Amino acid sequence: MAEQTCDVWADKAPEQIAIIDLSEARQEISYGDLRGMADGLAHYFCDCGVQRGDRIGVLRTQGAWTAAAHIACWKIGAISIPLFKLFGPEALLSRLEDAQVGLVVTDFEGREVVSGIGGSDRSVLVPEDMALSDAVFDTVSAGPEDPAVLIYTSGTTGAPKGALHGHRVLTGHLPGVSMSHDFLGQAGDCLWTPADWAWIGGLFDVLMPALALGVPVVAARMEKFNLQDCQRIIEEGGVRNVFFPPTALRMLKADGAKIDGLRSVASGGEPLGAEMLAWGQSAFGVAINEFYGQTECNMVASSCGALFDAAPGCIGKPAPGHEIAVLDARGQPSDVEGDIAVRRGSAAMMLEYWNRPDATQEKYRGDWMLTGDRGIWTGEFLRFIGREDDVITSAGYRIGPAEIEDCLLRHPAVATVAVVGKPDALRTQSVKAFVVLRPEYDATEQLMLELKNFVKNRLAKHCYPREIEFLSELPLTVTGKVIRKQLRARAATGAGV
Repeated sequence: MAEQTCDVWADKAPEQIAIIDLSEARQEISYGDLRGMADGLAHYFCDCGVQRGDRIGVLRTQGAWTAAAHIACWKIGAISIPLFKLFGPEALLSRLEDAQVGLVVTDFEGREVVSGIGGSDRSVLVPEDMALSDAVFDTVSAGPEDPAVLIYTSGTTGAPKGALHGHRVLTGHLPGVSMSHDFLGQAGDCLWTPADWAWIGGLFDVLMPALALGVPVVAARMEKFNLQDCQRIIEEGGVRNVFFPPTALRMLKADGAKIDGLRSVASGGEPLGAEMLAWGQSAFGVAINEFYGQTECNMVASSCGALFDAAPGCIGKPAPGHEIAVLDARGQPSDVEGDIAVRRGSAAMMLEYWNRPDATQEKYRGDWMLTGDRGIWTGEFLRFIGREDDVITSAGYRIGPAEIEDCLLRHPAVATVAVVGKPDALRTQSVKAFVVLRPEYDATEQLMLELKNFVKNRLAKHCYPREIEFLSELPLTVTGKVIRKQLRARAATGAGV
C-alpha cells in the first residue's frame, strides 16, 4: 500500500499535489513531499528497532503527517493502528495494550495524553518536533495477505475487537469508492470528508483511495461541524467530491444549505431515505450516492448516479469484487429477509480479529462473513432492515454499549447499568444509560451530570450518555440477561433526562 498511495506517484509525478492541508495556513503537499516525510519516519522506526509485524499507533487527526505515518509503517512491513484523538485515556490504553503497541506517532497534544497513561515502556514520536533523515527508504516487499493495518471496532460485545487487514484492503475499497463518487479520478477532482481519518470511513473511503488514484485530498480539522466552515473548506480547498456522514447531511439540511460546484457526494452509515435523497439532489445539484460496509469488510455495496438511479431505502448494488448474499436461517442465500453476508475472497475483508480466534470463527458461516445486519433484496438493490446486535449509530459513529457500561460501572455510585440507543432525528440515535444506583446514593441532577462527565472524560466525547434514567432494577431474563428490547422501547418514549 505504500507504493500504491505514495511511491508510484512520487516516481512519475513528484510535483503532483497529494494533500491540501487547510488546518492552519494553506499548505500543499506533493507526492514527492509525502514520500520524503514517510521515508524519514520509516528510517526512524527502523532505528528504534521496529520489526516487520510490529504495531505502531497513529494518534493524529487530519493532516499530512497522519498519511505519512501510515505509509511509513507499511514501508517497513509494520502494522499501523489508527487511533481517535477524542478517545479518553482508558479507551486509548485498552487498544494500546491489546495490540502491544510500543511506539505511537502523535502530535503535541497527544504526546501528553499517551505519556500519562502508558508508563515508560511506550515511545511517543511527534514528527514536527524532530529532525528526520532525508535519505530515500527502500520499501520492503509485501503480499496481499501480509498484515498492514489494525482497525478497532466499536466494541458491541465486550472490549473492542481489532480487525486486522492485509495490504489488499485498499485495492478492495477502490471499486466502491469509485462508484460512490461517479468514477473518482476525473480531471479536477478533489476529495474531502469531515469524518476523522482515525476511522475506516475517513482512512479507507477517502484518504488512501484518493492518494492511490492521484486525487488531491483536503485535510481540514473542524472543532464542530457547521455549514459556514463546511462551505469555507469546500471553497478554499477546491473540493469537488465529498463524503458526508448522514448526520452531517441532516445538519446541512436543517441549516438550509445549498452548495454549488460539487461533482459527487457520497454517504454511508445508515440509509438516508427518499426525502433526504431528494433534498440532496436539490442542495448539491448531484445525487447522493449511498454506500455500505463495516470495519471488518468495507465498501462492498454502493449507489452510483452515473450508472443508475438510486432506490430510496436501499444501500446500492454490490461493488465489483464483492459477492453479497442475504442468508436464511439455514445459512443459504435467499430472496427473503435474512442476514446480510459477504463471501470470502473479498479483498476488503479482514484477515482476522486480532488475537481473537473464537470471535473470528463466529463471524463466519461457511464461506460467508456475517455483517450482523438484516436485509432483503429489492431487485438488484440491497435493502437494509436493521442491526442484529445492539450497536448504537450516533452522528456517524458506531458506538458499542459494553465499553460505556464498563466505564460507568467504575463509578462508585453505579450498581449496574445498561446502555441503549434512543431514536434521534439529528444523530440517528443518541446514547441513553439506565442506571441502578448503590443504596447509599441518591438520584440527583448533580449525579447525572457527574456520570455523563465520567464517561466523557474517560472514553470519548461522542459516546457519553446524553440521557440517564435511574431505575430501581433492570429488566432481566430468567438467565440474568438484560432485556434491551424493553429498554429501547422505554427510551423511545422520552423518559429520563
